[in-house]
Amino acid sequence: SQSEQQILSSQLECVQSIRNGVLEEAKCTESDRVTLFPQQGSGAQTQTRSALRLLQVETETLYNKWDSEDLYVTNILYEREVTKREVTGAEVTELVWKLCLAHSASYETADLFMTLVFELRHLSLEALRALWQRSSFKCRDNWQPLIDALPSCATEACVVLMKDLIASGEVEEDKVEYFFWSFTFIPNPTLGMIESLAPLLKSPRASQSCFLGVTALIHRFCSAHSSCGVVPAVQGVMRTLEKFLGGDCTVQDSEHLTKMQLVLKAIGNAGLAAASLAPALSSCAALKSHPMEIRLAAVQAFRRIPCSGGVSDLLSQ
Repeated sequence: SQSEQQILSSQLECVQSIRNGVLEEAKCTESDRVTLFPQQGSGAQTQTRSALRLLQVETETLYNKWDSEDLYVTNILYEREVTKREVTGAEVTELVWKLCLAHSASYETADLFMTLVFELRHLSLEALRALWQRSSFKCRDNWQPLIDALPSCATEACVVLMKDLIASGEVEEDKVEYFFWSFTFIPNPTLGMIESLAPLLKSPRASQSCFLGVTALIHRFCSAHSSCGVVPAVQGVMRTLEKFLGGDCTVQDSEHLTKMQLVLKAIGNAGLAAASLAPALSSCAALKSHPMEIRLAAVQAFRRIPCSGGVSDLLSQ
């Protein structure tokens, strides 16, 4: 049929001349033929010739020693120049106002927002709280620059302020979820962050993102501190999770079943800190009267616990 016939045919031929590993000349001929009605032999053809020739080779430029004093080796992660001056709350407040006035899709807005994130990192908790009192307003389209910038700040002061805002109910529910998920990506969590966030797990309104975000933070903290299991704040979080287990993960109804699965997943998130809960997890997995979802979740909760942490008891079941 007509549709099966080739309409476009192309051909490219190049001849290259290389001497001492350097391309000296390249000549190429490209032919393209379009045939619209093959039976009638009608169509169009183009032919393009190009030539590339090496004209000269420049010797390598030698830089003086003083030209490279400011050069250094680093990785390809994005860097921002460290602010050497003292950042004040008034300056950051002005920055938030500028963000509100700038066009939402401009380069200026992106640069201002990034500047806001980096300058928040230089403020103390007291300065951040004062900033919130002055800058918690909404811009057009109900945008709150400070709310969006806080999760990227990643300092202890910013985390404590976010906890305060969550506890006081001053931010909308979707932003609360945004806060909790951001805890997972904090590169260097501190003990103060864990101490601040731990009470949120005891709230009846604690969401899935609360459990998973806080325990992921603990996992990252324990990855950098081998003795984290004896830290009181970490132990407190583990005791809170252990109370939810009730000893052997017995559940009364479907709602309790969902909650128990979440707690077991959070324990698995915690990693090394959860080693003390290995006996309880083994009991949860061993009872054949438990729903299969609970037993499976208890087994999966061992995923970050070292093999020396009671895993052998589980395997013997």
